[in-house]
Amino acid sequence: MPIDLSVVEGNYLRDLLSQPAALRDTAEQLKESKELARIAARLHKGKFKSVVLTGMGSSFHALNPLLLQLTDSGFPAVLVETSELIYYRPRLLNASSLIIVVSQSGQSAEVIRLLELNRGRASIVAVTNTPSSPLARRSDATVFTCAGEEFSVSCKTYVTALLALKFLGDQLHNAAFAHTHKELKAVTPAVAHYFAEWKQHLECMIPRFSGVRRLFLVGRGPSLAAVGTGSLIIKESTQFPAEGLSSAGFRHGPFEMVGPQTSVLVFAGAPKTYDLNRRLLHDIQKQKGHAEFVANGSSAPAFSLPDVPPGVLPILEILPVEILTLALAAIVGREPGKFHFATKITTTE
Repeated sequence: MPIDLSVVEGNYLRDLLSQPAALRDTAEQLKESKELARIAARLHKGKFKSVVLTGMGSSFHALNPLLLQLTDSGFPAVLVETSELIYYRPRLLNASSLIIVVSQSGQSAEVIRLLELNRGRASIVAVTNTPSSPLARRSDATVFTCAGEEFSVSCKTYVTALLALKFLGDQLHNAAFAHTHKELKAVTPAVAHYFAEWKQHLECMIPRFSGVRRLFLVGRGPSLAAVGTGSLIIKESTQFPAEGLSSAGFRHGPFEMVGPQTSVLVFAGAPKTYDLNRRLLHDIQKQKGHAEFVANGSSAPAFSLPDVPPGVLPILEILPVEILTLALAAIVGREPGKFHFATKITTTE
């Protein structure tokens, strides 16, 4: 029976196709600031004993590339869900900590409690889409995104947060703004190029995933942002069960589930582990499992990413997953991105 693709042509698709404009608007307004410069100076002088990166949901996963950027430079960074930070690691909220908080609304239940617990003790840098939010008002420095309103599932807010975090990471490292701006400008045309063929990508994915019952997303390093967010938005937007793991973690147990009804998205990611990820892809295929390689030059155009600088690659990695959510919804005839129980802003802990 032919699949009716009109089921996916709603508000969620509109948001997906609006991502290039949101990225362009965000990149254009990112500017150097005295507040960030002061915090960067304190960081380089060793005034902060810890840098705590925190958020919930896709905001949490988006922090993975920044975590690696900081730790590679020798800064003492940790990544903690805001819910865990406020209840189980509140001692990190002290005068020698720098807290980097990502929240599109700036007013979720966990963020409000974090602000109440902190009471100005730790310095806070916020990345948010809402200038009037409590988080923006009570932070020492704020990086704003220009995602605009969003129907339901995080897409515009996620990619613009990644863009803002790339900018923030470079600012904390005292990188030349001209170089950062050049990298950020490369993102918008690359995303627009991928989505220009969204219908072809969708039609490519539908037959590949029609018989799939188990879905895994795996990667390493910066790709863990797409792995975590990808598995989350698949569940949110299609109610299809998906699990995100590191590529190494997948070999420790879940590999036993490989078979004709199991599909694995393997993210090629950074050069240092590219060959390891490709080997995993081949091993899955050898066991008759279905696997796709998310990479520049992938054999399947729907999973082939435009060529961009490595620092902004995590932004592109989520795009095939977004199209996959449309494919999975179309297969079962469900409108993607329509919430039945969840709300856009989580106000209950």
